[in-house]
Amino acid sequence: MSLAVCPGSFDPITLGHLDAVRRARAMFDEVVVAVAHNPAKRYLFDAEERLALARESVTGLDGVRVELVPGLLAQYCADVGATAIVKGLRGAADFDAEHAMALMNRHLTGVETVFVMGDPALAHVASSLVKDIAQHGGDVSDLVPSAVAAALHRALSNSGEAR
Repeated sequence: MSLAVCPGSFDPITLGHLDAVRRARAMFDEVVVAVAHNPAKRYLFDAEERLALARESVTGLDGVRVELVPGLLAQYCADVGATAIVKGLRGAADFDAEHAMALMNRHLTGVETVFVMGDPALAHVASSLVKDIAQHGGDVSDLVPSAVAAALHRALSNSGEAR
């Protein structure tokens, strides 16, 4: 059985992320949406909130589950027996950012990274832009699942601050 891991911080999960998950599921028997922590990022949602929103967003996608990455992605992939890491790319800048990580993950565990080109209609969708739009009162309902749009509205009306 082939298992792919689609990692990310998913703060929040977007329709672009879900596009990459669907593409990965078409190639692999099972896909894990792996919610990770990047210490360089400032989060709006804590890990449990990101996990819950991702789980709700993949409901109905057969063969897809969501888990929290407790530490290093490469170790997580080895622990779960991942066949590959799948990353969605919107363009060349994404590839440049992901290239070194793909090589390092392969060096550490032998797990290959597979890059999938995202839907061009979603190439402009990024979590950081979604948060910025929502923070300024813009409509993000066509960029994220409905539960995520509602969570963004609640989080930003309660605090207005990223964590």
